[in-house]
Amino acid sequence: MNSLYRHSRRGVTAGMVSALCLFSLTSARAEQPLNLVRPVVDSSIASYQPKTGVSGAIVIAGSDTMQPIIVKAASAFKLWQPNIKIAVQGGGSDAAMRQFLQDQATIRRGDAKSQGHLVSGHVKLLASSRPFTDDERKDFRSRYGFEPTEVPIALDAIALYVNHQNPLQGLTLDQVDALFSQSRKRGAPNITTWGQLGLADGWEQQPVRLYGRDKRSGTRTLFIHTALLDGTLKSEVKEEPGTAMEILDISRDLLGIGYAGIGFQASTVRILPIAPKTGETPVVPTAETATNGTYPLTRSLYLYAKRDPKGELEPEIAEFLRYINSREGQEAIAKAGVYPISSQQITTNLQALVGGHTSSIGMIAATR
Repeated sequence: MNSLYRHSRRGVTAGMVSALCLFSLTSARAEQPLNLVRPVVDSSIASYQPKTGVSGAIVIAGSDTMQPIIVKAASAFKLWQPNIKIAVQGGGSDAAMRQFLQDQATIRRGDAKSQGHLVSGHVKLLASSRPFTDDERKDFRSRYGFEPTEVPIALDAIALYVNHQNPLQGLTLDQVDALFSQSRKRGAPNITTWGQLGLADGWEQQPVRLYGRDKRSGTRTLFIHTALLDGTLKSEVKEEPGTAMEILDISRDLLGIGYAGIGFQASTVRILPIAPKTGETPVVPTAETATNGTYPLTRSLYLYAKRDPKGELEPEIAEFLRYINSREGQEAIAKAGVYPISSQQITTNLQALVGGHTSSIGMIAATR
């Protein structure tokens, strides 16, 4: 037992830290577990047909979960449209939402964080890991006079991560609630040790150390809503401003467990299967279980645009959204570690973007 405790406080080597950060940013590994193999994009989604002569600048404010996804998609898009400059800024869904509502970016010309120099600080797109709240929709309508255009671009799963040496085989939602919530609205008794989850061989009295995201995070908001039934998080949860840092914490802590998006994978942590109810088989998050809803902590990831129903999208915005809703765009999203959407959702997205003004999207079909 003492040996187990000492090991849990050792940390990882500098090389492991560097490797973990790299894996977290790229959300991909050469050797992936079977359940994390990159999903196949629906073959019926039409290929991207680039328009010529399109230029402009786009600032996309985004959540920490969305930032690496949009950066990868934007980099792939620029191979097709080199005259469209895109800057992607993170900082959490709540902060990005405010910047989108106020139309004020934190990136300026020459900012090293931007993907190219920009001529505008206007936030043209929001990349959010959660939908608008009712209050945010009301705020948007009061500022702009119309509804935000919501475009689901990927499916994600909120996963429960443990150290790769932790032998736990899975959890139920009741146990997740009992671990992380003060309220325990699902009715299970409080869980504070690994022994209460059935671990033995020196684990029985070892404390569970909890990790999560800070209050700016859309992942945190959705986790509280779906897993904790809008209960109150325990004060013991160590909350990090970024997912990569949270995963690094768990990599260093043998007794740690935390929640984060599925796209942040590393060899130093392991994702736990989750059962919706006690007695049911725990389900691994995959493209299939996310799409069919059998994995209980699944969510959509969104891009939001400001499309006035009386006008058209700016050409560079329309072109980027058209790319995202193409086969190539969805393949770029899948490479970022999340799950692509269906051809039916692509059709719905393109109809929402056109909004009766076909010239802005270029009359492409979502399916062959």
